[in-house]
Amino acid sequence: MTLVIGDITVSLDGFVSGTGDGVEALHAWAIRSDDPVDRGVLERHAAASGAVVMGRRTFDDVDAGWSDGMGYGAAVDARPPFFVVTSSPPAGHRLAATHDFTFVTDGAAAAVELARRAAGDRDVFVMGGGALVGSCLRDGLLDELRLHLAGEVLGAGTPLFAGVGAHRLTRTAVEASPVCTHLTYRVERSG
Repeated sequence: MTLVIGDITVSLDGFVSGTGDGVEALHAWAIRSDDPVDRGVLERHAAASGAVVMGRRTFDDVDAGWSDGMGYGAAVDARPPFFVVTSSPPAGHRLAATHDFTFVTDGAAAAVELARRAAGDRDVFVMGGGALVGSCLRDGLLDELRLHLAGEVLGAGTPLFAGVGAHRLTRTAVEASPVCTHLTYRVERSG
């Protein structure tokens, strides 16, 4: 069964983005860590990804920052179809020749549905940004939430859970490396 998984790195103080060097340090587990726990998480997520959903700001960061050898899972370089939630698709983008991006203007639920169809029997990962993952949780679109808790305090930035309301989550897995604690939660359905 295909799962829809919110998959995002978060600081100890609950931010998924900020300013300055803290943001790069936030993602060190995915970009620079040689720890077998971090590598294993990346490899499993990349292998399970049938499709990936992201917001427009995340897409802009990806288009500007990913090298030709990067994809979902950083250097693990998975290349499932990507669905970008946006109100305004770009006229063009740098990664058009190497990655499959579809721009969805009908909202997160429509992007998740398209991604679910594209994923086949594999999973859909909602990789960010924080507002998108939070809205997917709020709207009942997520089956799981996977948080990569980085040992950073950003002090300010984009909070992950602003405006999502109350939700019951059940922790199903914890893995820890020296730079990150990887937490998996099942999203409990009410009713």
